[in-house]
Amino acid sequence: MLWFSGFLEKLVTNEDSAMQRAERGKLSLSQMIPELDAECVSAASDQKVSLPAGFSVKSLLEELRDSTTVNKHILQTVATLRRQGLLTGVLANQWVDDSGCGDSSGRLLSLLGGHFDVVLQSCRTGLRVPEADLFISALKQLGVPPKQVHPRTHTHNLTCHHFSLVRSKNPDVKLHYVEMGAGPPVMLCHGFPESWYSWRYQIPALADAGFRVVSLDMKGYGESTAPPDIEEYSQEQICQVKGGIPQVTLVGHDWGGSVVWNMAQCHPERVRAVASLNTPLFPVDPSKNPMDFLKTVPIFNYQLYFQEPGVAEAEMEKDLARTFKIFFHGGLFVGLPDEIPRSSILSETALQFYITQFKDKGFRGPLNWYRNVVSNWKWLCSRPRAKLLMPALMVTTGKDPVLLPVFSRGMENMIPNLTRGHIEECGHWTQMERWATICLRACFVLVPCVCVRVHSVNLLTICPC
Repeated sequence: MLWFSGFLEKLVTNEDSAMQRAERGKLSLSQMIPELDAECVSAASDQKVSLPAGFSVKSLLEELRDSTTVNKHILQTVATLRRQGLLTGVLANQWVDDSGCGDSSGRLLSLLGGHFDVVLQSCRTGLRVPEADLFISALKQLGVPPKQVHPRTHTHNLTCHHFSLVRSKNPDVKLHYVEMGAGPPVMLCHGFPESWYSWRYQIPALADAGFRVVSLDMKGYGESTAPPDIEEYSQEQICQVKGGIPQVTLVGHDWGGSVVWNMAQCHPERVRAVASLNTPLFPVDPSKNPMDFLKTVPIFNYQLYFQEPGVAEAEMEKDLARTFKIFFHGGLFVGLPDEIPRSSILSETALQFYITQFKDKGFRGPLNWYRNVVSNWKWLCSRPRAKLLMPALMVTTGKDPVLLPVFSRGMENMIPNLTRGHIEECGHWTQMERWATICLRACFVLVPCVCVRVHSVNLLTICPC
């Protein structure tokens, strides 16, 4: 078999090979496998050799995955180095694993991220080992020569409120989250202008059903860090992962829906299953600037208004009680009276909670999410656009004035394992308007440990097997 090893080595070292393109992030694993299969067959024919019986790239990679082990002595050494104040890193030629075959890739990345200060993957940077630019990038991220060492910390107490450091251009960015329950992890991601509190009805219900529920304050919100720079809120920055839970089921709403779809596309090895309320997976067209699209669709005029820093902030921060009453009524600010009644979905307790969450940091961070439309588009255009193979759920509503059900048409072309749900008599704030429909009845198996399905017209179910 030595000839075969040399045959493969010669094949994959070609810069135009499927493997090298995958390692540079131009193909995902599911896209690479058939192309590499074809390259092997073609090369074997050209060299007049026979491939082993039953040969396939997929089976070869599965054998490699099953035989891969982590050298614990290296991890112990790294831990010792870090205790002595030294910085460490891993540079790896890897592809985006969207195969849906277990969580081994996610576990490996989580393990490395928990032990090393920097983990750079070729598929995320477009650079391969041993290219010098990859090492230069690692040194920049490590801040070498180091002026100060910031050991990673994790605040954990007896309550369900925690903080976690996240990867960012700003090394001090922390995310606040509420955690409850034990079991398969489910992460809840809210939208604009909300908080972890928007999932207050689902958190205890899912925990009682046997889940470990993690509800985030997204970057810029609540008790999470709110850096002022606009670029800190790009989807590329938001979706950076290091360490943490190896693989998780993601559930998002509004901007949180965009995050969970983008995580599923760009970090599929970390996503067990994905669900979105109201927000569809919008296809990315490299030939069409999204700002031009926003200008042609009147229902998105508010996003154009949000673009100029300071303008929308001043209006929204002037009277926080009025602002949240308007938002939860489903309206915008133009032509409305000074006195706005509370919506039935917004109790006085909830209103005061949102006011407390926004009175110090204001709206700059949350609005900055909208100011990355073009940078988000460019980033997504640079990523491989493979199909999402993990189980997925898309829930539309009939009364959402912005995220219309029609926008979700064609998602099956991108997501083969898509399950749909629709709640006709529901507006934008789904998890609050129809909180009773997010309940605890076992139905359709979505993944080995998580079930998600629409049981009837008004019953969305998420529960453990």
